[in-house]
Amino acid sequence: MNRFRKRYIGDKAFYKMILVIAFPILVQNGITNFVGLLDNIMVGQLGTEQMSGVAIVNQVMNVFNICIFGAVSGASIFSAQFYGQGNHEGVRNTFRFKLICCSLITLLWMGIFLLFGSGLINMFLHDDGAGDIAMTHAAGMEYLLVMLIGIIPYMLTQVYASTLRETGETLLPMIAGIVAVCINLCLNYLLIFGKLGCPKLGVVGAAVATVISRFFEIGIIAIWTHRQKERNVFIQDAYRTMHIPGSLVKQIILKGMPLLINETLWSAGQAILIQCYSMRGLSAVAALNISTTVSNLFNIVFIALGSAISIVVGQQLGAGELEKAVDTDRKMIFFSVACCVGIGGLLFACAPLFPEIYNTSAEVRSLATGLIKISSIFMPLYAFYHASYFTLRTGGKTIITFLFDSCYVWAINIPVAFILSRFTGIPLLPIFFVCQSVEIFKAVVGFVLLKKKVWVNNIVETIG
Repeated sequence: MNRFRKRYIGDKAFYKMILVIAFPILVQNGITNFVGLLDNIMVGQLGTEQMSGVAIVNQVMNVFNICIFGAVSGASIFSAQFYGQGNHEGVRNTFRFKLICCSLITLLWMGIFLLFGSGLINMFLHDDGAGDIAMTHAAGMEYLLVMLIGIIPYMLTQVYASTLRETGETLLPMIAGIVAVCINLCLNYLLIFGKLGCPKLGVVGAAVATVISRFFEIGIIAIWTHRQKERNVFIQDAYRTMHIPGSLVKQIILKGMPLLINETLWSAGQAILIQCYSMRGLSAVAALNISTTVSNLFNIVFIALGSAISIVVGQQLGAGELEKAVDTDRKMIFFSVACCVGIGGLLFACAPLFPEIYNTSAEVRSLATGLIKISSIFMPLYAFYHASYFTLRTGGKTIITFLFDSCYVWAINIPVAFILSRFTGIPLLPIFFVCQSVEIFKAVVGFVLLKKKVWVNNIVETIG
């Protein structure tokens, strides 16, 4: 028992360190997802078609969001280690790389959404008699065209906020995020329903509220970062030149490109999975929207702890404290899984309550409840392989994370969902359960890779 405690359970100082890093991220994600739930409920009051149209666009745009995350992540593994090494110029150069790379990705995706947005929405629309397909498509297009304006401030927020977190400043991004979601919530109420003299804009109002809140968020983060230059050393002269040492660019591309490709393929894979589920009709799309929004609210713990792993363990690797990094990582993973056992149980118990809030059919509510219960059962599993992914990524094993993450989705998850949705008459819930079950093998692979310590590397030791 003592050996178990020593290996997997930390002392008070350990958990205090974790909470200092993870708590602001947890609070920010928690408020964001809670407000997202309220937003979802407000849009849901407009009807199944409007809710489904917005859900489809958000699913498609999530591919762009994850692309930005992937581009940022490629440089972030260097930022955290540079900061642990005390190399501020290195952090500054990774910031520049993020800015250039993410700007190019944003321009590319703006073109994709403008040219192919209508076709992308149509991929998810299959008539089951539960709603009006044409109305759903129209609502989705209205929402998409306004949301396009918000992808630029979103991209800038990710570039700034990620660098701040990697240098130990997690509080400011949290505050900016809280302000943004509060603005979003208030404007949603005013603009969706036309309250206090505002125009009643429906789904367009939801998009306008989101875009305005994103400009406020980047405004708060950027102004504070540039005003606190002594504290945020990386921003000093960051825009004086966009030159980045070739050796660093090469290393970020070698280590980071697999991450970018991985995140892009993974998010596209998730969209394809939703498209497979949507073969069961508009009611399936609506139910998945409800269950995903609710589950995301409970997933914030393992997501925040995964981000904390990349920061804490990354800094220890950069400082050359390899054995300490191994011990810290093991305990953080155990803590994440243990937390999600309890949180998963709570979500399972609360599953029937959330769908009742929505203005939709009894069929959609029943499906959503079942989907939430299935997700709650697998939550500890999600926590483990999420932490495994961040651990492998932190040690620079980006090729392995590519195979571990997106390749698994395309080689295993998607074929299973594709076959079951198109060549059988199996209902949505059993299909969803089977697709979640195959993730067990992914967790086994993650366990083996962690056991072998393939991720224990200082990747910035030889980079100036």
